Amino acid sequence: MTDLTEGSIAPDFELAGETGPIRLADFKGQGVVVYFYPKDDTTGCTKEAQAFSALAPEFATAGVAVIGVSKDSLASHAKFTKKYALAVPLGSDLEGAVIERYGSWVEKNMYGRTYMGIERSTFLIGKDGKLVRVWRKVKVANHAAEVLKAAQSL
Repeated sequence: MTDLTEGSIAPDFELAGETGPIRLADFKGQGVVVYFYPKDDTTGCTKEAQAFSALAPEFATAGVAVIGVSKDSLASHAKFTKKYALAVPLGSDLEGAVIERYGSWVEKNMYGRTYMGIERSTFLIGKDGKLVRVWRKVKVANHAAEVLKAAQSL
């Protein structure tokens, strides 16, 4: 696991996306929000994707791209995007390499059972490619609005 802190360089990545590869390098010179979430079409992940989608115009006005990332397939992402009319691109990280690079593949515990899974986490990357803010163990309520506020200060 990488210990990413504010001020460090964001790890580069290339993910499969519905309209082609999503590369961090393609956003050079603009702010980027990368949020990692556990699973398409589950309650919390749907609310989070809808919140970021609802604020997509404000993120665009602030010159900040938003990318959601999970281990779900492109077919799953396409179905999820269509079902909820999502306005942010979703990257597919089937192997989990990018998720691990960002330190978001963690040990979880539910009902006394320990397993590995995706930690809901968000990274705000500045125009210079450095991490401006890192949110770990994200609670969905009001999170997208909090990220937008930070993004608007770039």
